[in-house]
Amino acid sequence: MRNAAARYGGVQERFEEPLEEHLAAQMTRAQALRLRTLSEEAYQSNLFEENLTRAEADRRIEVLKAEIELADSF
Repeated sequence: MRNAAARYGGVQERFEEPLEEHLAAQMTRAQALRLRTLSEEAYQSNLFEENLTRAEADRRIEVLKAEIELADSF
């Protein structure tokens, strides 16, 4: 299980979200924006898809960041 904390109006609540649910949940808006930006920067627009899970979006973001870093090192 993964513990998460949410802050609402200065009150912090704790809740648990099963890891399986977290991994299967649709990617967040922030992930979508980051993935779209990185895929365009890396000229890999085919790596952006709208219906990815959070886990798959994280994986693609990391791959694109590594690819951009490698390209910038030349």
